[in-house]
Amino acid sequence: MSEETIEFAVDQRVVYPSQGVGQVKEIFEKKVGENTVKYYKIYLEVSDMVVMIPVANAHMIGIRPIVCAEDAQKALELLGEEIEPVTSDWKLRYQMNLDLLKKGSIFDIVSIVRTLYHRSKVKELPILERKLYDNAKKLLEDEIAFALSKPSKEIEAMLHAKLEPLGALVTKKLPIIDEDEDDDDEFADEINDSDSDNEDSDDEEDSDEADSNDDMDDEGDDEE
Repeated sequence: MSEETIEFAVDQRVVYPSQGVGQVKEIFEKKVGENTVKYYKIYLEVSDMVVMIPVANAHMIGIRPIVCAEDAQKALELLGEEIEPVTSDWKLRYQMNLDLLKKGSIFDIVSIVRTLYHRSKVKELPILERKLYDNAKKLLEDEIAFALSKPSKEIEAMLHAKLEPLGALVTKKLPIIDEDEDDDDEFADEINDSDSDNEDSDDEEDSDEADSNDDMDDEGDDEE
């Protein structure tokens, strides 16, 4: 087992990759088998959830302090910079951005938000990408709000002010031929087919139950 070096203090704000900003509520020891293991107890306000993280695993998971005010301001400035065109293969794009989200750097999150906002101005995002965008944007808002000691609503407005000129640049360009339109449709069909199969299965179960009840009623009639 790796050495348990305590990096964070009680009441310190930290970032849990993909989950958001949390606060260390307690550092405690727990008996695990023959070993005594130190844990961080972290409260995640965005999901109203408490997580227990072994101190030895915190670095591997990617838990880190929130950025300083200078880096938060830098992240805001980067958000408004123009980007290179992104791949039209949304599945590849989704995986790339998901990997960035798991890394957890504030600048990685900026890249996700900026890329997907830009893409949303070309074409509406598929459901999974939209959820990824909303999640990344919320993570970014929360961390910058804590770093700059400003309300989340104010930071949300600041993010919008940085992104909106980027969206205007996209709409001024010529229409883009989108190669992933069929892919989006196929993905939607897969979801619908899956839902349909589940409904058919439920219908069959309901039908079997109904037949069974009818048989029981018939038997009761015969006995009478």
